[in-house]
Amino acid sequence: MTIMKRRVAFSGLATLGVVALLAACAPAPTDEGSGSGAESDYLPCIVSDFGGFDDKSFNQSSFEGITKASDELGIEFQQAESKSEDQYGPNVSSMVDQGCDFVLTVGFALANATRDAAQAAPDTNFALIDSALSNDDFSPLELENVKPVLYDTAQAAFLAGYLAAGTSKTGVVGTFGGLQFPSVTIFMDGFVDGVAYHNEKKGTNVTVLGWDKAAQTGLFAGGFDDINQGKALSTGLIDGGADIILPVAGPLFQGTAQAIQDSGKDVAIIGVDSDLFETTPEFASLYLTSVLKQMTDATEQIILDDAEGTFSADPYVGTLENKGVDIAPLHDWESKVDPAVMTEIEAIKADIISGTLKIESPATPK
Repeated sequence: MTIMKRRVAFSGLATLGVVALLAACAPAPTDEGSGSGAESDYLPCIVSDFGGFDDKSFNQSSFEGITKASDELGIEFQQAESKSEDQYGPNVSSMVDQGCDFVLTVGFALANATRDAAQAAPDTNFALIDSALSNDDFSPLELENVKPVLYDTAQAAFLAGYLAAGTSKTGVVGTFGGLQFPSVTIFMDGFVDGVAYHNEKKGTNVTVLGWDKAAQTGLFAGGFDDINQGKALSTGLIDGGADIILPVAGPLFQGTAQAIQDSGKDVAIIGVDSDLFETTPEFASLYLTSVLKQMTDATEQIILDDAEGTFSADPYVGTLENKGVDIAPLHDWESKVDPAVMTEIEAIKADIISGTLKIESPATPK
């Protein structure tokens, strides 16, 4: 059986799984039957954004997911690492031209390139990390061969904000983003709300620098590749009194670490996407926690499902309930955090999962 014939045979299954992209979300991918019976000519592929596969963030986590899936299936995969934005379209198209059965595109910046390639190659399945699809007029678009992989990171960032407020010694915390995209500001919204919730429940008055949720305005580096800009923004936050900083800017957290070291002050970082304690241990002593998006597990299973012919275009939305998002362990900071705060966070987490406490952001996946 050729790749094309196999893909056509499975397309009916994909069609049955389609739902309105912004009206519903799929459950976490299942692992039933994965890895058995996949054909040796199955070829999954991945395209990074310009952060690259060693960004210590979502590109790297997604790359680990396709690596694990390919290892389990006993096959090879193709990759295209983008060095600039103008490579997104050509890189995605090149994966299709090379006969990829499945293409994983990493990051909201690849949304249009993914859309255009999927429309041109309806027999190839795609998964898009951190974005849904839209038309050129920004109206929602759903395609039966594209699975959006989204994360309600406001839920986990809320926990991190509460933790920051309960741990800060100065009563000031800060945040900044790379670019003002929904997958960035959703972290900042949840963080601000978590601080506010601590203030409400505990009678504190912790201030957040760098983001005004109501106005949707704040500090942004203008990209995700200038470590020095991350350092400059972080220095400004530290000078403003912040002793805990949430950089939502990919590798720019390294600039935050440099700013902290130069300041000589006791300032902590809250990471995003991956557990920075594990991915970038050279700054281990600076990490209070990280807001996790469990991209490795999700992308691995989506690929295994596709290899078995059970691809669904239903969007996957990671939440606290399905363990798609969470906060990392405190690691070196455990002895510095009041255990009562962590007990309260566990209770808050349970309330979010049960629906008793609703976390909302303009960027929350619908």
